[in-house]
Amino acid sequence: MNKLKKGDQVIVIAGRDKGKRGTVSRRVDDDHIVVDGVNVVKKHTKPNPLKGTTGGVIDKTMPIHQSNVAIFNAATGKADRVGIKSRPGKDGKPANYRVYKSSGEEIKA
Repeated sequence: MNKLKKGDQVIVIAGRDKGKRGTVSRRVDDDHIVVDGVNVVKKHTKPNPLKGTTGGVIDKTMPIHQSNVAIFNAATGKADRVGIKSRPGKDGKPANYRVYKSSGEEIKA
């Protein structure tokens, strides 16, 4: 179970964007996520008349490693760690859910 999911509010804890806050827009692979407004780079693009795109310099959001971000706990206003707990599910199998490590309360997804 991944500890960070699409739509989570995260805060950057390491790197050049340290302290910035954003929302996870997608997962690239098991280790990398794309966060809105974080790790934005300039990309030089060529014009492509077949696609109707103009050339120039655009801002592109690049993936960041998930170890460099922490989930944002709105109750405390700080970064927090994520833990996984389980409870009995509907069919008797255990169902996992995410909790904040500091308070133990469930993270609503």
